[in-house]
Parts: sequence; structure tokens; C-alpha cells
Amino acid sequence: MSMAEPVQIAVVGHTNAGKTSLLRTLTRRVTFGEVSDYPGTTRHVEAIELRVDGMSAVRFFDTPGLEDAVTLADYMKAQDNCPTPPDRIRAFLQGPEAKAAFEQEAKVLRKMLEVEAGIYVIDTREPVLPKFRAEIEILTWCARPIMPVLNFVRDAYSRTEEWLTMLAAYNLHAYVQFDAVAPFVGSERQLYQDMGTLLRNRRGELARVVEELEFQRRERQTAGGRVIAELLVSMAALRRSISQDDFAAPHRRDSIIGEFRLTVLRASRTAIEDLLTVYGFRSGDADVTVLPWLDGRWERDLFSPETLRDASRKLGTGAAVGAAIGLTADLALAGLSLGTGAALGAAIGGLASQGWGQFGRRLANKIRGVQELTLETEVLFVLSEQMLQLLMALERRGHAAQGQVEAPDANIKASAKLKHLVNELQVARTHPDWALIQAPGASPDPRRMQLVEVVSKQLMLLSEACAA
Repeated sequence: MSMAEPVQIAVVGHTNAGKTSLLRTLTRRVTFGEVSDYPGTTRHVEAIELRVDGMSAVRFFDTPGLEDAVTLADYMKAQDNCPTPPDRIRAFLQGPEAKAAFEQEAKVLRKMLEVEAGIYVIDTREPVLPKFRAEIEILTWCARPIMPVLNFVRDAYSRTEEWLTMLAAYNLHAYVQFDAVAPFVGSERQLYQDMGTLLRNRRGELARVVEELEFQRRERQTAGGRVIAELLVSMAALRRSISQDDFAAPHRRDSIIGEFRLTVLRASRTAIEDLLTVYGFRSGDADVTVLPWLDGRWERDLFSPETLRDASRKLGTGAAVGAAIGLTADLALAGLSLGTGAALGAAIGGLASQGWGQFGRRLANKIRGVQELTLETEVLFVLSEQMLQLLMALERRGHAAQGQVEAPDANIKASAKLKHLVNELQVARTHPDWALIQAPGASPDPRRMQLVEVVSKQLMLLSEACAA
């Protein structure tokens, strides 16, 4: 086989062991094949490629589940004129039973003879039964290197040690512990490195795959951090004006505040969708338990006094938090009567023209009886914490997972660093134009871009520290 050809690997195992799930995770193709708890979902051999630099590096073959290995092993052992184990396999494939009682097994074994190696997927929740011993015995007759992958090892009912003992009995000492739904950090790298040991003439290609996967991981993490940083900077800069008359009328005030909160909700939802896209997942894969305000509960979470009191405690502010909407108040205006607006009106333009634009705008609003709505620092902290948790959940979520994404528990170690991150965001409060949702198509401010970069890098460091 030409070295330019992709490494060809068959993924084999018992029915419903998680073969298709493993391939979804390894190739990050959430739509590949059909994943189901129903036995025997895969009925034909399907190929899927892992590409590096636009070229096919590894070609996997998803095979049907082995169903009756015990009977098949007995059948093949009874065949005549088969001096070697591979001869048994070939004789079986040429016989009538390969198209009858053992049609599914024949598809698997035929492909095993064509490929360079096999990955044997094991559902470690299953007891070690004779049928599994027969499967391994038959697969070894194909004379191809086999890499056992122990799946579902995180499950409370996993029998990992029993399986390792059985594998050793068949001289299979190299293995990878994996979880197709929530992969272990480093398991993917170990899988390809160990495959390089089994396939010495392919070690270079497989090492290149490992390098590419690490590059892609960093790229995803960088892009994910940037998505969150863009959201946080926009939310820190976000503000809405509310007139004195509207603020005094409960109905109009509540409507304006509700619309302001809805703006936050929509921006958060967009960021979630962007994060899912970065990590190769589909819309709807994020559980509402990650961000409870997605289904309308956001007022009771993101804007709830209880949540914000907890954030206040973590921030060390001890502030009494109300509706989570801040009304900007300038201490420089303390004691200034609104009734003197006419006398001060001419001074406002002068302040703006002398570089006091932001202060002048807010002073002018105050004189006119206009308040400005912004997000409390505690809200920014909660938003930062929740989005970081989602990023971490996506980092370790397998593409075979059928349930919705659930965020990990908050990491206490991250609180102090998140506090520093939120403090970095405060500079955005003086730049309402940095809330790009208010000014679509506007040219980005270099200072805003720099802040996004700083926040993004801090998020990446936080994610790595929390995962360690």
C-alpha cells in the first residue's frame, strides 16, 4: 500500500458497544451514522475520514456488530485444510455461511483482512462473557494489530479491571481507556500514539495526526474564548437611556427594563450558538441547565437576587443587589439640582469639545432627567462564570453524546481570576459604542479589539487551569 494512502482502520466490536459513537468523537462528525440504544444500529460497513491539511490521513471503517461469535468460532474451527488462523477466516468468507447465518460477521472479517489495524470497542459495563472471548479470538485470527478501546469507563457499573484481565489473557496489553460521550483529556492522543507503536511504518503519519489534533484543539479554544470575550465586552458596554417620565411610570419603566434584559438574553443565546458551532455541535445541544434563562427562567437566575448575592460574595463587594440593572450615578453630580439644567446647558457642549465627551454626555442626560441602564458588575460575573462553564463542558463533550450539554460545577479556584477578568471589563463601561449589537457594521475600535484579546486570553488560561 502506498504511503500516500490514508491509514486504514476498522472499528469492530459487539453489537451496541459504541463503535459509531467513538467514530463521531474521533472525527468530530456529530451526524455520522446512527447512534442509538437499540442493538445492531449499524448494518453495513461505512467509511469516514479524518483529514489533515485537507488530505485524508486516517480512513475509519464503521462495521456491524458481532452477534454470534461463539457459534462462528466453533464453525470455523471445524473447517478442514486451514493450516493458519487467517486461512480459517478466508475459508469461511468463501463458504455459504458467509452469506447466510453469519452475514454480519462476514462483513466485519472481510474488512479486517483489508485494513491495516483494528480498534476493538468494548462496553465495559458488560460482564466478561464467553461471546466476548470468542470475538477477540476470531479477530486475532485476522492477523492484524488490534487496539482495544475501553468505552464507558466512567460509568458506575464499569467492569474495567475484569476486562483488562481478559485482554491480557489474549496478549492484548496495549489499550486505551476512553469515553465516547465524555472523552478523557489525552485519550485521543494516546490512541494515535499507541497505534503508531503497532503500525511502525505508519508512525510518522499518525504523529502528524496527533500534532494536527492539538493544533485544532488550541484553535477551538481560542475561537471559543473570543466568542465569550466579545459577548462580555458588549454587555459591559451596553446601556439604554430612560427618561425621567418613563422611569417614574412603573408600566413604561418595566417595559424598558424588560427589553433591556431581553437584549442581554438574545446576545447570550447568539454566543451559545456560536460556541456550539466552534465545537462542531448542533443548535439545541446546550441544556437549559447551563444557562437557565434560555427557557424564560433567566429572570430568576441571571437577574435573581439570590444569584447576584452569591456573585457579590465571590466578588467581595458585599453590595445589596436589586434588579440587576444598574442606574449609572455620577458622584461628581452629587448635590447638583436638576432644576439648574437651563443654566448649565451651554456648559455641556464645552465639556464635550474639550475631551469630556463621555462625561459630558452623561452629565447632559442627568440634566435632562435621563437615566442610563447598564448591567451590574455581579451580572457580568455570573455571565462570565456560566459561559466559562459551557466552554469547559464543550471541551470534554464527545460528539456521540445524545443528551444535552450540562455545565460542570463551578470551580472555586476560578472565582478570584474571574473577579480580575470582570474588573478588566470595567473600561468598556465608558464606551457605549463598544456594544456592537447597538452599532452593527461599525468599524471596530482598536482599543475594543485589544480588550477582547486580553479577556479571551484570560478565559483560555482559566479554562486550562480549571481542567487541570
